[in-house]
Parts: sequence; structure tokens; C-alpha cells
Amino acid sequence: MSDATPNREWRFYLDDMIGFCERVQAFTSGLDQSRFVNDVMRFDATVRNIELIGESATHIPEQIRSSSPTIPWRMVIATRNQLIRGYLGIDNETLWSIVETEIPALLISLRHLKARLTE
Repeated sequence: MSDATPNREWRFYLDDMIGFCERVQAFTSGLDQSRFVNDVMRFDATVRNIELIGESATHIPEQIRSSSPTIPWRMVIATRNQLIRGYLGIDNETLWSIVETEIPALLISLRHLKARLTE
């Protein structure tokens, strides 16, 4: 096994995080909070992708995370943990705020990180 293998592997998780953010945006595009909450399939798909963003974040090495302080790594992972345990502590208003505000900002930061790493 070469030294490049572990680095390449975690980069896939970064790509996954970007893809999951894009899915959240696609699933919720054109919706308001009420329509989002009442569309069970979109709601569940969105929650699952937010969980996957957090799960993927756990595979990003600490060195990379600490070099990217604008990304709220701990919050991303903590949100995943709350959702995975059955939405504990996450109400519909908070979830919608994550969808509307946090995911777009996270996506921008992740794309910047990827661009910086590929330079």
C-alpha cells in the first residue's frame, strides 16, 4: 500500500460531502419550510443527506480540519449525531435553518477547500 492511498481515500469523503450538500439543495429547491416539512419523502431524504455530510466529515483528517477553521466541523458532526439518534434536539425550524443557511455556506467552504487542495 502506498502513502498516497490514505490521502486519496479521505478526499473521496470531501467529494461526498460536496455531493450530499448539492443533494440537499436539489431536494429543497423551491420549497418553503411548510412544504418541506409536509413532503415526507423530501424531508427524509434531506435529513439522510445531512447525516451523511456529518458521517463523511468524521473521515476528514484532523490536520485538514484544523487547516480549514471556516468549516464548522464539530457542528456538522454533532448535527449528524443528533439526527441519527432520531431527531433529538432538532426541530423543524432548526432543520430548515440548516437547509437554508448552513448547507449553502458549507458547500461554498467545501468547494474552496477542495480547490485549495488541488492547487
